[in-house]
Amino acid sequence: MDTREAARRWARTWADAWPIKDAEAIAALQNESGDHWASMFRPYRGRSGLRAYLTECFTEESRPAQVWFAEPRVDGDTAAVEYWSVIHVDDQPMTISGCTVLRFDEAGLVAESRDYSHATQGRHLPPGDLFG
Repeated sequence: MDTREAARRWARTWADAWPIKDAEAIAALQNESGDHWASMFRPYRGRSGLRAYLTECFTEESRPAQVWFAEPRVDGDTAAVEYWSVIHVDDQPMTISGCTVLRFDEAGLVAESRDYSHATQGRHLPPGDLFG
């Protein structure tokens, strides 16, 4: 398994699936028993947990999201991927910046993911040096 390619595939899938709210495409990247931590206080267990989290989040979004992902930073079976998104909740823009730390299994599926993010009101574009 090539961790860098697995992380790039993860970022590409999120970039394509988030704006169209395709929870299935994103959930398919998760190991059946892999955990997703939306924050350290919000664990979602397994692929079904991730799917439930995504459905919950996507339901709140009233317009297609704009998303950007940086090149993954890789060490062994682990990658960190920074992201930036502008979403709309009740048609009001909100910007989210964050980083997901991913650990991949031998098949290149996510065995564990942990999100660390910050959100602020308004539409703020990402810094060009990180997201091209």
